[in-house]
Amino acid sequence: MKGKVYLVGSGPGGKALLTLRAQQVLEEADVILYDQLPGPEILAGLPERAEKIDCGKFGGQHTLEQDEIEEIMVARALEGKKVVRLKGGDPFLFGRGGEELGVLRERGIPVELVPGITSAIAVPGAVGIPVTHRKYASSVTILTGHEDPEKDGSAIDWENLAGNRGTLVILMGVRNLPAIAENLVSHGKDPGTPVAIIERGMRPDQRVTTGTLATIAGIARERQVRPPAVIVIGDVVRLYREGEPGLVPL
Repeated sequence: MKGKVYLVGSGPGGKALLTLRAQQVLEEADVILYDQLPGPEILAGLPERAEKIDCGKFGGQHTLEQDEIEEIMVARALEGKKVVRLKGGDPFLFGRGGEELGVLRERGIPVELVPGITSAIAVPGAVGIPVTHRKYASSVTILTGHEDPEKDGSAIDWENLAGNRGTLVILMGVRNLPAIAENLVSHGKDPGTPVAIIERGMRPDQRVTTGTLATIAGIARERQVRPPAVIVIGDVVRLYREGEPGLVPL
C-alpha cells in the first residue's frame, strides 16, 4: 500500500505561525525530512516517534542532494508511510516544492500541499514595512537572489525590474547583494531607492539593516549581514521606524 507525501510550509519562523494543518500532519508523520529554515523552535518540537532526516544546507554544503531527498520521499511512501517534507515559508516559493511535486507525480505517489505563510510578505510586515501601500506601491515582485547555477544565463529581466515602480522583495539574495544593486542601478533604477534587509525575521535575534541601492552593499558588509534574510527595495521602506516594537510577537 502506498503512503502519502505532504509538502509542508512552516511559515517564517516559530510555532505561532505554523498552520493548524501543518501541526496535524507533523504529529501524524512517520518520516520528516526537514531543512534548517523552519527554525530551532519548530525543529525541537518534532515528534519523537517520527524518523527525522536532516536535509539542511550548512556553509554552502548540502547534507543531502536534491535527487537523494526525492528518492527517500518516494521510498518511504512506497513503504506505506506518511512522509512530511518540511520547508521554511511556503513550499512553492523558491522552495523546490514544484520539482518534488513533479517527481512524486511521476512515481504515482499521493501528495498533499500544506501552504505556509511566506517570509516574503510576513517578515517585512513584522517590522512595519508593508510590501504594498496605496501611497507608495501598487504592486510587489518577488524574486530569487540565487538562481540555479546550472542553467544558461539569468532569467531575471533587470531592465524591467529597474523600471518597476512597485516593491521588489528578494529572497536568498545576501551573497549576491552587490551584484543585485549594481544591476538595478545600471539599468536605470534611482541609486537613492531605499533598501531594507531583515535578517532572521520574526525570531528573537531579528535585525534590520537599511540603506539605499547606492550604499546597502557596503553597509551590509560592515554589519556582517548573513542569511537567512529578506531584502526589500522600494519606497515602502520609508515606513520603517527603527526601534519601534515589532508588529508580530516574536
